Amino acid sequence: MTPDDSRFHSDPDDLVDDGPLPAGWQADSAVDEDLGALTLLLRAHETAARGWAGASREDVWVEISPRGRSTREHLVVRDTHGTPRAWASVHDRAEGRMLYAHIVDPALDTRTADRCSAVLLGWAEAQARAVGEARGLSVQQIDAGAFADDQRQHGWFAAAGFSHVRTWWQMKRPVTPDETSLVASVDRWEEGGVVVRQVELQDDGEPVQDDVRAVHDVLEQAFTDHFNSHEETFDEFVHRVREESGHRWDHWWLAELVDGDEPQPVGALVGEVSPSDDGPDGSYVSYIGVLEAARGRGVAKGLLRTIIADAAGRGRDRVGLEVDADSPTGADGLYTSMGWATSYVTQSWHRDIPLA
Repeated sequence: MTPDDSRFHSDPDDLVDDGPLPAGWQADSAVDEDLGALTLLLRAHETAARGWAGASREDVWVEISPRGRSTREHLVVRDTHGTPRAWASVHDRAEGRMLYAHIVDPALDTRTADRCSAVLLGWAEAQARAVGEARGLSVQQIDAGAFADDQRQHGWFAAAGFSHVRTWWQMKRPVTPDETSLVASVDRWEEGGVVVRQVELQDDGEPVQDDVRAVHDVLEQAFTDHFNSHEETFDEFVHRVREESGHRWDHWWLAELVDGDEPQPVGALVGEVSPSDDGPDGSYVSYIGVLEAARGRGVAKGLLRTIIADAAGRGRDRVGLEVDADSPTGADGLYTSMGWATSYVTQSWHRDIPLA
């Protein structure tokens, strides 16, 4: 996919009312040269709202790179020196669901911050209309995230018509070197009629397409009845996950039932590397899904044991994941029983934009 495939409106001048901004300030698109300044801005936001910063230049580059802009668009508010002081990002995540990131410099005084926020939110609504109309929808959802203790962000969202709809626990589990023995081999192991194996890779390092399609199919089916599930095509899925800064094909696993005539994919785990600035890297569970027909056979636990063992073998010291605080499957109980604990909490805020 390329920027020409984008459903967003690329010219901010057509969408932005920058009248509320201080004299000499302006709002325009993000450019490659903003990478360093936007990384500092995002890290300052994280520190103020959560207590510590985790974003890297690689994370921001995923957002603003030309390839990333095929499904994303950005607005940057600059002060009189041209320095980014606020930043909004929209992501055409799936049909009917637009992700929205809202970053305002915590060093700004309240009045200036409020004015920057109003410009970002107005632009986001206009982009929601653009992407929703391009998809031929009657309603376009804006899905925004916030840290649980970020009262400033909550206030802006509530005033703009957003509702707090979900809470998420960001969990972490320590990993020790001896846990390489949790499974016989991270490449492939079998127990009780269930095989867990790494997605098969070709000589060039690319995965076998049938395996990637199996992962996509399992995840789509496993999450059909979950909160805010929106269908994502195979091409959308592959494009999105391979652009993540922590993406590695050798962090993907399939679980198959092998007690029938043919192996039947019933579970999948998509993992990533989680870099650290001051110590060992970690692993992260981006997705884990198990088909309902296979629940109760230890598939989820087997997939989790595998990524823990893989992390131990790579010299990593932790595995992170996110879980819905109101998960209908009781996944949090499994994670807690396996050693995960909540390190911080985030929220989802939604606003539905009706379209003509």
